[in-house]
Formats: sequence, C-alpha cells, structure tokens
Amino acid sequence: MAILLKKRGAVLILMLNLFLVFTGIGLAIPIMPKFMEELGITGWVVGLLVAAFSLTQLMFSPLAGRLSDTYGRKKMIVIGMLNFAVTEWLFGVAETSTLLFVSRMLGGISAALVMPAVMAYAADVTSEEDRAAGMGYITAAITTGFIIGPGIGGYIAEFGIRVPFYSAAVAGIAAACVTILFLQESRPAKAAVIDDAASTAQRSSLFYQLVHSYREPYFMGLVLVFVMSFGLANFETLFGLFFDHKFGFGPKDIAFILTFGSIAGAVVQVTAFSWILNRFGEARVISVCLLFAGVFILVTLFVHKYWIIFAVTFIVFLATDILRPAISTQMSKLAKDQQGYVAGLNSAFTSLGNIAGPIVAGALFDININYPYMLACIVLLSCFVMTLVARSRGIRDTLVE
Repeated sequence: MAILLKKRGAVLILMLNLFLVFTGIGLAIPIMPKFMEELGITGWVVGLLVAAFSLTQLMFSPLAGRLSDTYGRKKMIVIGMLNFAVTEWLFGVAETSTLLFVSRMLGGISAALVMPAVMAYAADVTSEEDRAAGMGYITAAITTGFIIGPGIGGYIAEFGIRVPFYSAAVAGIAAACVTILFLQESRPAKAAVIDDAASTAQRSSLFYQLVHSYREPYFMGLVLVFVMSFGLANFETLFGLFFDHKFGFGPKDIAFILTFGSIAGAVVQVTAFSWILNRFGEARVISVCLLFAGVFILVTLFVHKYWIIFAVTFIVFLATDILRPAISTQMSKLAKDQQGYVAGLNSAFTSLGNIAGPIVAGALFDININYPYMLACIVLLSCFVMTLVARSRGIRDTLVE
C-alpha cells in the first residue's frame, strides 16, 4: 500500500510539472493581441514565436532524454522547471520582440528538459500492466494545461497583461521546490552506467538520432508521433479560421467546441484509457484512432449544422487524445533501459510535426481553405494503412500486439 501511494504521489508531482509547462504555453494566446499593439509586432512575428518554441524543443529533446538516462529524471525536471520560471519572467518583462524570442526559445528548452524526463519517470515507476494508466494521466495533464492556459491567462490579465507571466514564474519555482522535496529519483541503477564520451556525444546529436532512428524497434511509433502531430497541427492551427470563413462561427462557438472536446478527451485519458488499452491492445487502438481521426476530419468538410460539426470535431479530438498516450505506451514497452532516450525522440518527432504542420497548413489555406483538412485526412489514413500492413506481417519491431 505504501509503495502504491508513493507511486501515485510521484505521478501527481509529474502531472503538476507538465501541467504548468503547457499552461505557460497557452497563457500568451489571449494576451498576444495586446502585446502586438504595445510592442508594435506583426502577426508574422507571432507565428515565428510559435515556431521558435517548437524548434528549440526539437533541437534539445533528444539530448535532454539522453541526459535523463545518464544523470537522472529528477535533476532534469528540476532544471527544466527553474528554466521555465525564467522564461515566463522574461516574457513578462519583455519590451522588445527580441526578448520575446529569447523567452520562447528558452521555453522550448524547458519543455524539452521536462517532457522526456517526466515520461521516462512514469515508465520507471509503472509496470507494463499499469503503464497505460500512468501515460494516460501524464497526457491528461498536458491536454488540461493546453485547455486551461488561455482561460487563466485571460482572467489574470485583468490585473495587467504581464501579471500572468509573473504568476507562472512563481508557480514554476514552487513546482521545482515541490519536486526537490518530495520526488524521489526513479532511474534504475543499471541505467547509471555512462557510455564512453564519443558514443554519448554521438547519440546525443540530434541529427544522428533522427537519421538513425529508422534502425530502432520503435521507429514505427516515432513515425506515428510525427504523423499525428502533423495532422493534428493541420486541423487545430486553422480551426478558428476555417470555421469562421466557412460557417461564420464566432469566437464563443469555436471556443466551446475546442474546450468541450479537449476536456472530454482528458476525462477519457484519466478514467477509461487504461481499460481501453488493456482490453484491445496498443496496436488495435492506434489503428482505430488513426482511422476515426482521418475519416472524421474529412467529414468536417461536408457538414454544415452546428451540432453536427460539434459532434464530428468531438470525435476527432477524442481519437487523437487516445492516440497520443497509446503510442507513448507502446514505445515505452520497447524502450527497456532507454526510457529517457526514447521519450526524447518522441518529443523531437512531436516538435517536427508541430513545426511542419502549421507551415504547410497555412500555405494550403491560402490556396483553398479545404486543402489543409484534406491533407490531414490523407496523411492519417495512409498511416492507418501502414499499421494494418505491419500487423498483418506480424512485425513485432513496429507494433506490439
């Protein structure tokens, strides 16, 4: 019983850290128009700020994952949260766009340090039987942070547009203190063996890891991570513009659809995700979620009534919210003593999708507003076919039955 309570306490601390990091990302969304006005920056600069975050997260994720394997999960989480506090404070005091870029780029490093270490920690303290539940809780913290971030930012901004960022900085320091005091290191002793300097440097290279990732037994999972992030970015990035241009929906209508769908997904991750994965298995769940996400994104192009649109987008969000932790659970079972390394690659491929998705979606939207969703559908359904082929061939290295 004591061990179970200790594991649950550790997962709660992990959830707190991830929740704060991803809440911090969303804080700026309702406030950026004011920043644009106050600092005289353009929408193009705002887009580059988003790309800067994802780019630095991409660059540092594999290295951060490797460092968590070598030096421990707890240290990386604490360093990441302290860095998060600095980035939020910098954003709050920024008087130039240059300092905003510095803040967002450091923010990407924070996410790179925290996310792989948290996912690896969750894998360390859970067995294969209850790992799905652990990953579901972790992903729910991320999803909830994204949901609540804009709302918290908009509410606290009533006291000043910079107050949300100062508040996030204080929360980051508090979370780091809680982690130092109450979170025990989880890294197994056998993972403490340090490779020779050349091998460590080589494997810590982002380019090396990405280029050679096809050799890994979890490569198919990494492909799925990229495809999911790319397709979802195509869907979410232009969600508001798409429904505004096509249906004339107002901000409240769009916000209701996004918030309800995301909250429902988080609830499923916390309550039913473990049962779903244990009942049907990772491979089958991943395939079904890819199918539903691709098909219902396509259906979005042909519906017109508000409640039908609401139902369709709800299914898309639910499918992707189940898909993300299912892929993470699958890869963690193949990672063995490289949990941090694999979690780092997971984060890197997610960042690749988050960088490429909005860029491609924006270019396609200028040509035809339907093209981004058509591309998302094609990519997701193509990946669905790939999972069926892999399962039919019985390739354990790509999908775990």
